[in-house]
Amino acid sequence: MAAVLVTRRFRLSMEVVLKTLTVAACYYVAGRLGLLGRLTVEGVIVTPIWPPTGLAVAALLVFGVSVWPGIAIGSFLVIASLATPQPATFITVAGNTIAPLCAYLMLRAVGFRLGISRVRDGLALVFLGGLGAMLISATAGVGPQVVTGGLATGEFWSVWLAWWVGDAMGVLLITPLLLVLAGAAGPLKLRRWKEMLCLGLVSVIVVPVAVLGELSLLFLVFPLLIWAALRFQLAGSMLCALFASVLTTFEANTQHGAFLHLSAIEVMTKLQAFNGATALTALLLSAMVAEQRATRRSVQSACRELAEVLEHLAAGESPPELSAGDATGLRTADTASGAHRDQGK
Repeated sequence: MAAVLVTRRFRLSMEVVLKTLTVAACYYVAGRLGLLGRLTVEGVIVTPIWPPTGLAVAALLVFGVSVWPGIAIGSFLVIASLATPQPATFITVAGNTIAPLCAYLMLRAVGFRLGISRVRDGLALVFLGGLGAMLISATAGVGPQVVTGGLATGEFWSVWLAWWVGDAMGVLLITPLLLVLAGAAGPLKLRRWKEMLCLGLVSVIVVPVAVLGELSLLFLVFPLLIWAALRFQLAGSMLCALFASVLTTFEANTQHGAFLHLSAIEVMTKLQAFNGATALTALLLSAMVAEQRATRRSVQSACRELAEVLEHLAAGESPPELSAGDATGLRTADTASGAHRDQGK
């Protein structure tokens, strides 16, 4: 028996080690990809979208808190690939590790569902996982540079804001997609593959026209996001939002199209506003649609069960016992009918 326990513990330990190393490797690859779209603000390299933060939050949500060393290792490797590590590097690594951990703990505390099937889940990911927790990584990344004299005090806020928004966009754009790929949002349904193909073709045509054209037609992206969210929920809307944001980021680097004749600060401001609006629209609208569909299914199930009960009563038979899920559905239907009566008054 003792040998079995030792073997089981060894397997669990090896599983954690493998997951940690996988997270570290993926973090490093995501960091290198994110650096392809880097911008320079006040002489400091920042990224409008920093994918590793989204990957780190998703890894903690899926695998648990035990994989946090992988985040630290990956963060250190990314920084070491850019410059020789300094004492301030370890502060930045600590911030990059603590921020996703805080996001994970806060999301768990409010009952976050991995499928993001409720509006409250979307709001929690935006304000707790993205905007709230990433305050830590931005401060830990920019603060040491001011202390060591690498960055002037007057330049702190512009660099800090760019760093913070980049980390937050990583969470808002990358984390939902990774949760979908992990199966947290349920299996992908390909019944509407023709419509899916049509949406993909329209996106490939419209998004480059909106981004690359000199008329600044970025608003054309939002009807596509609404279409994707209404028909394909999280998977479709977030994939469309990521495609638009990545293409816009690379166009901002060249300062062509919608970013022609803009200063570096104006480019960063316009890009961050577009990426933020895109991510919020896709995430919250898809969560709202998923919640409404779940409510409708619950009410329909309750109505079917209620009809069966009435049929048994009309025949003089004892009604079948309801399961816990059926009883919940009936309560949902009663609540909905009560709300309609209140509105009628």
